[in-house]
Amino acid sequence: MSDFTSGFWSVYVAGVTLAGIFGCALLLWFTSRKKVAASSDNTTGHVWDEDLTEMNNPLPLWWVGLFIITIVFSLLYLVAYPGLGSYEGNLKWSTAGEYRKEVDAANKELEPLYAQFTARPVEALAGDPNAMAIGERLFMNNCAQCHGSDARGSKGFPNLADADWLHGGTPEKIKETITKGRIGMMPPMAAAVGTADDVKNVANYVLSLSKAPHDSVRAQLGKSKFTACAACHGPEGKGNQAMGAPNLSDDTWLHGWGEQAVMNMVNGGKTNQMPAQEGKLTEAQIHVLASYVWGLSNKPVNDRHDDGIKKEEHRDKDKHGDKDEHGDKDKHGDKDKDR
Repeated sequence: MSDFTSGFWSVYVAGVTLAGIFGCALLLWFTSRKKVAASSDNTTGHVWDEDLTEMNNPLPLWWVGLFIITIVFSLLYLVAYPGLGSYEGNLKWSTAGEYRKEVDAANKELEPLYAQFTARPVEALAGDPNAMAIGERLFMNNCAQCHGSDARGSKGFPNLADADWLHGGTPEKIKETITKGRIGMMPPMAAAVGTADDVKNVANYVLSLSKAPHDSVRAQLGKSKFTACAACHGPEGKGNQAMGAPNLSDDTWLHGWGEQAVMNMVNGGKTNQMPAQEGKLTEAQIHVLASYVWGLSNKPVNDRHDDGIKKEEHRDKDKHGDKDEHGDKDKHGDKDKDR
């Protein structure tokens, strides 16, 4: 994919590149044809520092040959590989394609490792130390840049270690968020709320919903104006996970709290984006990563995989117990015979 914003720049880059190559070839041709009249001592007549003279010797043939080879090589290279603006080259090679090839090869090598996790549900996988160690590395490489190494987020980036979820905290919703990404948008609502004083009143009403410090008189005046916000946040301000509208009645504030912070949101709105990891991570990696994220705020449960291991252990114990019991009987029987 070309990064040029218009066709002009592609043509411009290609033109400058070819002009430089052909300019070198023209310079070589011009200098080879131009003959400088030499004096009897084979100098050009130029003297520096009283005794430093310039000889009139032609360029060495090996140097000229390397110059010509360089020009030919550069032209062949530009035919085969990208370098002339948006031209992709005959071999269709690109750094992005090379990177994708290496990633695909690495993912193929890791398939057997992830195969043991894909069949298990997220709730049970969250209790597997091996899976969680892999999930933590995936989180550090792909998520920690925004949500922090402890997953507790920061201003503008959600805390993944609590029970507050904008789009839902079920395993299915977490996998959906990781796979497809999210775009959260609150439009500017000042015009719908009313005057600047109305915005301030609504801000205090919003603060009152979570028992935060507020002006009770302004909060009462702003209650009727909150109807403009209730379409997304609900009449009681408890949010709507289907729309990604946050709960305004708890003490979680993604973009800061306080009268001025709420007023800024109402006046200017806000757009947040969580990038999609589909195409970057495999389905199996997303499954393990979702298990890790889900486990940050939930307690893992045992699955049949663990129960099966326990059952096998009990079977082994029973078998060994039976053998010991029979063995003791045989020993006692032998003693009785001896007697």
